Amino acid sequence: MTMKLDWLRGCATALVTPFANDGSVDVECLRKLTNRQIENGVKILVPCGTTGESATMTPEEDWLVISTVVEVATDRAKVIAGASNNDTALTIRNTQKVMELGADAALIASPYYNKPTQAGLIAHYSAIAEAVEGFPIVLYNVPGRTACNISAATTVALANKYENIVCTKEASGNFSQIMEIIRDRPQHFVVFSGDDATTLPLIALGADGVTSVISNEFPFEFNNLVEACLAGNWETAREIHYKFLALMEANFIESSPAPVKFVMKEMGLLEEKLRLPLVPITESSREKLQTVLAKLQN
Repeated sequence: MTMKLDWLRGCATALVTPFANDGSVDVECLRKLTNRQIENGVKILVPCGTTGESATMTPEEDWLVISTVVEVATDRAKVIAGASNNDTALTIRNTQKVMELGADAALIASPYYNKPTQAGLIAHYSAIAEAVEGFPIVLYNVPGRTACNISAATTVALANKYENIVCTKEASGNFSQIMEIIRDRPQHFVVFSGDDATTLPLIALGADGVTSVISNEFPFEFNNLVEACLAGNWETAREIHYKFLALMEANFIESSPAPVKFVMKEMGLLEEKLRLPLVPITESSREKLQTVLAKLQN
């Protein structure tokens, strides 16, 4: 049976990684952003995922970011730290490291580039789960980035086999697949939306929360949307959903997290610094985002 984690529910913020003008991790800004999340009600923080640009960070930078978030979050929020790699052995080492750093769980995306079969995915996640027995693992299905979909049958099989595979972050956009997981999952296994715009409908279908990008910008408001959904307060949830829908969509007008970093710069929260090959968004995208943000701030 899946480990029961009472805290694994609600709005989890996929944290951006702020960089200083010299390109290094801006630790002081990271502390401020982490505190801002917690002070606005977010109880789960997810550093070093896609939104955190971990693909272009060194292991030492990953450990710095994770340890900083863990320190700031102590006794106030839980931390699900990114540990993904397309090499199973390295993913195991990453997962062991985030466990040592004090994270509460590891977020592990399906291996990119290799394109393993479903049997290969089961072998990959099985090796990780067995190597960190008792430490929670969150599957991350984002085939648009990895070119590798974790099927519903594979997700459910892993959930049934390993008690420490506790959740999936589903960013496939495939509602039929996600509904199949929700229907067939074992008791206590958690399903999170991996896309802000699908949060409301997926919770209505039985999902348990979201790993969110927009909560970097508006943590209080989006946390309220998720809590309203979980409480069955659909009128309030729909009101917030439609108010922020344009921004949910505009945050992906170009490759994430470039749009969200631009918005956060406009809000005075960080410097608009990205790691190559990501670049700042175009002027036309800036104008669209400024229009959306102005409507929300009026």
